[in-house]
Amino acid sequence: MSPTPRRRPGSAQWPNVLWLVVVWVLLWGDLSVANVLAGLAISLLITRGLRMSPIDFQGTVHPFGLLVLVARFLVDLVHASFQVSLLALRPRRLPHGAVIAVQLRSHSDLYLTLTAELCSLVPGSLVVEAHRLTGRLYLHVLDVEQVGGIERARQIVLDQEERVLRAFASDPELLEAGLTPVGLLRRLRRRGSEVGA
Repeated sequence: MSPTPRRRPGSAQWPNVLWLVVVWVLLWGDLSVANVLAGLAISLLITRGLRMSPIDFQGTVHPFGLLVLVARFLVDLVHASFQVSLLALRPRRLPHGAVIAVQLRSHSDLYLTLTAELCSLVPGSLVVEAHRLTGRLYLHVLDVEQVGGIERARQIVLDQEERVLRAFASDPELLEAGLTPVGLLRRLRRRGSEVGA
């Protein structure tokens, strides 16, 4: 068994440093030498001082799955914003909120985080806790009746997770999550078209 080659400490951090500098400049809204240098100093402090374990990404980016994920997220964002604004404009109707637990299919930290973030960014729901060992999310839903009930709210989260997995997961990760792999779907479609021809 050959030893794993050692990487220099911080060698994999430069993309993170550059990304943090870009975010810093965007937050300040001013592209200047001083802002870039300040962003660089702060991002180096963050990446050196707050060491995080790397997330193991075994998947691949599926362009069609990513397009579906982004398009559906934008539709959900507009739809949920409209629903929340209706709740705000009808002060006599009190929303029936609830905290629900949703058991995700995948136990990957990356997919759990992406699913949680996308669910929290849509108005009307907020992730209040995430258990990475069990793969369970706890969400506060602003109005369960407006969503269609507790089971419908859970299904919305599971559908979001499926779109995340179909955008980024490898075939073995999809199988592990109980979903049909993208490669297998393509092969089945090809065979079906060959049989029909």
